[in-house]
Amino acid sequence: MQIWVDADACPKIIKDILFRAAIRTKIPLILVSNHAISTPPSTFITKMQVIAGYDVADNKIIENIKANDLVITGDIPLAAAVIDKGAIALNPRGELYTPANIKERLSIRNFSTDLRGSGVRTGGPPTLSKKEIQRFANELDKALR
Repeated sequence: MQIWVDADACPKIIKDILFRAAIRTKIPLILVSNHAISTPPSTFITKMQVIAGYDVADNKIIENIKANDLVITGDIPLAAAVIDKGAIALNPRGELYTPANIKERLSIRNFSTDLRGSGVRTGGPPTLSKKEIQRFANELDKALR
């Protein structure tokens, strides 16, 4: 197993949890982004910087993951592709994407995209709560066992 992170939009507090988990479990952690990211020194943590562009980081993750890898992402189309490849997708808010819930999440995401495209202001997600951070840490621990 490897842990892949869609790192451009991943909150710092979630990355910090991931850094500690990778070092503790000795599971490789790969952060994929289109900008430079600061990481602690560890042989278990790797940065993969890609060129800026639509879905470039997502495509790099999809290209490289294997079944049973863990991908941390809030990007629902990426999560759907991860599930299709037999890997595990976990949202930074602690929601595990599954074959049972991903189609609903895609429908909601597409509906929201259509609303925004027609000029409706939908607003962004709220900041992470302590409860969501704890839920993420708990789901991460379960996935790594």
